[in-house]
Amino acid sequence: MSAGSNGKLAGRVAIVTGGASGIGRAVCERFAAEGARVVVADLDEAACARVAGAFGPDGLGLALDVTRAESIEATVSRTVDWAGGIDILVNAAGIYEAQPILEMTRERTARVFAVNVEGLIFMTQTVARRMVEQGRGGRIVNFASQAGRRGEGPSVAYCATKAAVISITQSCALDLIRHGINVNAIAPGVVDTPMWDVVDAKLGEAEGLAPGEVKRRVAAAVPAGRFGTPAEQAAMAAFLAGPDAGYIVAQCYNVDGGNVMS
Repeated sequence: MSAGSNGKLAGRVAIVTGGASGIGRAVCERFAAEGARVVVADLDEAACARVAGAFGPDGLGLALDVTRAESIEATVSRTVDWAGGIDILVNAAGIYEAQPILEMTRERTARVFAVNVEGLIFMTQTVARRMVEQGRGGRIVNFASQAGRRGEGPSVAYCATKAAVISITQSCALDLIRHGINVNAIAPGVVDTPMWDVVDAKLGEAEGLAPGEVKRRVAAAVPAGRFGTPAEQAAMAAFLAGPDAGYIVAQCYNVDGGNVMS
């Protein structure tokens, strides 16, 4: 895939965490199509390289563990060395845990918070510092979840982290807009990604359902009647990262087929 020199993100440099698969990968592909230079950052370095390779000289794959400060610093430094700066950050990295309250452990809960909350905070901090130094503003887009708005019984810790992402987005947005950095969030509904296959398996096993049955029931409950696609989430990310979103600050957009109305 070659970058579009006339796209709305032409000349911009973006880091996408969790960019090797699912929604993150779709965001990388959309940004590249819109003309951005894209850093695909994820735990799996080989997968990052495969995704970034499709963008030719405008793609770079970097291994990133958002729970390690040195990994975050290295990713930001290598991005600046490669492209000369950073204009966009998309925090799409995240993990899911099905932990009903009666089964939660401190260790598993700490891991979910380390990735979904602390990782997002310190990735945002590190990139925002660079954006402030550059003095040209920037865009930060965080991925929350509808689970963070309404909760789900079997996944207490996960829902708590996604609710935290919405609050973090608001706080960071109000702090950073004075530097010309717009921070917003997206709350996907149910999106057909590898993570949902994990959710289907775990919840199906817990409830004694056949593989695929959880996904079928969930899709049927969506007003739009289907799962969303990663590309639909990426379209909103591209809008929030682009020039038409300059007056949008501290918002969380539902891209969910009508599950939540606000």
